[in-house]
Amino acid sequence: MRRRDFIKGIAGSAAWPIIARAQQPALPVVAFINGGTLEASARKAASFRAGLSEVGYVEGQNVVLEYHWLEGHYDRLPALMADLVRRGVAVIATPGSTPAALAAKTATTTIPIAFGAGEDPVRLGLVSSLARPGGNATGINFFVNELITKRLRLLHDLIPKAAHITVLVNPANAPTTEATIHEMEKAAPAMGLQYQVLNAATASEINTAFAAFRRERPDALFVAPDGFFASRAVQFAILTARDRIPATYSDRDCVAAGGLMSYGTDIPEMFRQVGVYTGRILKGEKPAEIPVAQLAKFEFAINLETAQALGIEVPSGLLSIADEVIE
Repeated sequence: MRRRDFIKGIAGSAAWPIIARAQQPALPVVAFINGGTLEASARKAASFRAGLSEVGYVEGQNVVLEYHWLEGHYDRLPALMADLVRRGVAVIATPGSTPAALAAKTATTTIPIAFGAGEDPVRLGLVSSLARPGGNATGINFFVNELITKRLRLLHDLIPKAAHITVLVNPANAPTTEATIHEMEKAAPAMGLQYQVLNAATASEINTAFAAFRRERPDALFVAPDGFFASRAVQFAILTARDRIPATYSDRDCVAAGGLMSYGTDIPEMFRQVGVYTGRILKGEKPAEIPVAQLAKFEFAINLETAQALGIEVPSGLLSIADEVIE
């Protein structure tokens, strides 16, 4: 039963004395903010709830989860955060969305924030240090930018003849975009690769970018880490198959949808750990005193069916180190 229906049921019952209703404690509200869509992020949200349950919190029983799916519209964050602060939610949880974590940190110094950030949270200003966050935010630091070179190397090993790479970034996710370009500037020349950067912040702009790919015919596509991009896995799979463009992603869900390969953090595990941190905060622990954890569990996935469709023979050496081979 949804909490709204539950409250209506109580309000409509003449048999309950007013004093008894007044004694019912309000459930704490956790604002869960995701940069993608409900449909694409359901498995990750389930991982977050699993983490909460490990600490004793079950949605609808002793905590209310309020879901906010940005669908790539990061410009909604200031108004959303102002509303959450006005209503005084118990915790703001931002697993996998650096823009949301930064917006929350800007909006409040009192409401606890449980984040999952791919960039250095100290450099971002989310915490004073990993061991002693010192403010109202703590969470999980999962490595994204540190893996750019590794992802590019795996792509190069899979397609040695690829010389011209297009890098697709989301300009609305400025911290990740800047870090991706910075790492690419160092990694690509060292491998003898040329690259160009294209921007896309909406589904239609992704289509526009692929129209440019069809004209310029890059050898491969490097999709920057981004919550909205991860939620567009099916769109990427359809477009890359149509235009026969091999692509690498940071999220294995893109490979499961039909993408060629991915290398990145175990994202569902990160969501689970942010859920655990959220539960600890609900139990009374202070974010300032909960050290930021670093998640170093990575996944390398290859879609063999997609490779075959693109005429790519996957070296046995890559198959042997892959964590998941989709056939």
